[in-house]
Amino acid sequence: MATDTLTKWTIDSTHSEITFKVKHLVISTVTGKFNTFDATIESSNDDFDGAEISFEADINSIDTGNGDRDAHLKSDDFFNSEAHPKLTFKSKSFKKTGEGEYKLTGDLTIRGNTKEVVLDADFGGTVVDPYGNTKAGFDVTGKIKRKEFGLTWNAVTEAGSVVVSDDVKLNLNVQFMKN
Repeated sequence: MATDTLTKWTIDSTHSEITFKVKHLVISTVTGKFNTFDATIESSNDDFDGAEISFEADINSIDTGNGDRDAHLKSDDFFNSEAHPKLTFKSKSFKKTGEGEYKLTGDLTIRGNTKEVVLDADFGGTVVDPYGNTKAGFDVTGKIKRKEFGLTWNAVTEAGSVVVSDDVKLNLNVQFMKN
């Protein structure tokens, strides 16, 4: 049902996770996450078609379960968190493509490099929680090329394999609360 005004939704960070996966040595996968992030949705309708979405993550909150690796990721070899403390996303379109399925297109900025990305979003629906808050859930997935965002560091093993893959899989499992 359409309304005349925009409804604002804010991320419920307690019930959300922002993760990424990247191949290491081509044989295994490292999973990381951002522990500090913020996001909003502004929508003029209950099914979110055409909604405007913005997101940011604090690079210094990166967590791969290994302090040395996290420090390397924050360094100038990768994110350069000192000069670029945030990763940001601003939607250009959020289009319904099927029942509960959407294409999310927007500008992703990492390390000062902005590129348009297209992500898949699955809408889990809305529900009123036990405290009377209306919540909406989404699973957002996609893949980016890290080198397009200035994350170019790599090394080669004796056998000629790269240490870190260029492909990074994104997985955002997010819950929003209606304001």
